[in-house]
Amino acid sequence: MNKSKFVGKTKEDAINQAKIELQELEENLYIKELEVKSGLFNKKVEIEVIRKDDVIDFVKNYLKDLIKNMGLNANIEVKKREEMATFTIYADNNAILIGKNGKTLEAITILIKQIVHKEIGTYFNMTIDIGEYKAQQQKRIESLAKRVAREVARSKVPAKLDPMNSYERRLIHTVLAENPKVITESEGEEPNRAVVIKPKEE
Repeated sequence: MNKSKFVGKTKEDAINQAKIELQELEENLYIKELEVKSGLFNKKVEIEVIRKDDVIDFVKNYLKDLIKNMGLNANIEVKKREEMATFTIYADNNAILIGKNGKTLEAITILIKQIVHKEIGTYFNMTIDIGEYKAQQQKRIESLAKRVAREVARSKVPAKLDPMNSYERRLIHTVLAENPKVITESEGEEPNRAVVIKPKEE
């Protein structure tokens, strides 16, 4: 991953140098302060800068190599929207990359996020999908959440859903957060942690 270093009298001075040389706005850069060098009469601040576009290229190339090493061919589509980068993989065997109940996809996502965090030293907002599996799964989970919530609101009886991973549970909490008739809670221990939808007390 391309990393550039800049030194200035202040951090702001170093950042301004980075913006000019890299021709980027500050919000398109990851900036890490390395050290403050103090002499007898002067002080200098050194920063390390990584362009967000370089992080995206790094992730795309890493995914390509990972999939190639698994003996598969794939195209990777990248979409940037506000602070989120979405990498959608279209492979000649999507099922292998998705795994049972999305376990392989989840493992790939965790691996990539850990590697990127180690490289840039901060959180990178990204999602990895395979053949739009996650997008379809999201629609299915949102539909399930709304359907069960309607039943719970009508019957006043709590409903416990099947165990889900943290991403799926978070989806349900988010979908029903504004529902005035139900509340959601997570119960149990991993990997059997599940969402319970309960009627909201009058």
